[in-house]
Amino acid sequence: MEGSTRPTGEAARLHRGFGRLAALGVILVLAGLVGLVYTGVATLTSMILFGWLLLIGGAVGLLHAVQARGDSFFWLAVVVAALNIAAGVVVIRTPEAAAEALTMFAALLFLTGGLFRLAGSLVVRGPQFGWTLVQGAFGLLLGILVLADWPSSSKYVIGTFFSLALLFDGLGLIATGYGGRRVVSMVSEQLITESDDRGRPERR
Repeated sequence: MEGSTRPTGEAARLHRGFGRLAALGVILVLAGLVGLVYTGVATLTSMILFGWLLLIGGAVGLLHAVQARGDSFFWLAVVVAALNIAAGVVVIRTPEAAAEALTMFAALLFLTGGLFRLAGSLVVRGPQFGWTLVQGAFGLLLGILVLADWPSSSKYVIGTFFSLALLFDGLGLIATGYGGRRVVSMVSEQLITESDDRGRPERR
């Protein structure tokens, strides 16, 4: 019967768990697509989330430092926590300026990374010469494009990267959830078939 091949017990729990994973992936994909359409909103949202993460992380670090105040690294932990809290407050209060600074930093990273990859590929000329050369050229070009339109580029660069990260993470979760459900179903069907074969009397 069709219903007898459904996962039961532990397999059913795994089946539901992978289903929730796939559902979370769908939500992330939808959020990523919306973010790609409204990149300005995605940029501000990502910066505010980043600011709150810094603020909460700094508060937790400060609390941990106070609890371990007898440690030799007490003052270092306090300074790091205070810097995180201050950075979180600044990012939350001025997300546009924080996005501009972060966009500039990202562009400089693209430029330096692209230059190092180009120089490394030309000097070493290893087996991955072509791929490294393409990566370096792409990073250099991306950095130049972001800097050429800065600070206007800060309105969409961070939001685009954030939305793409959500999109690809969501696709990965969907693939994992769907694949896991298929594997659980296949294993359950195999176990049910083997159980039926063992319970069937042998013919003489």
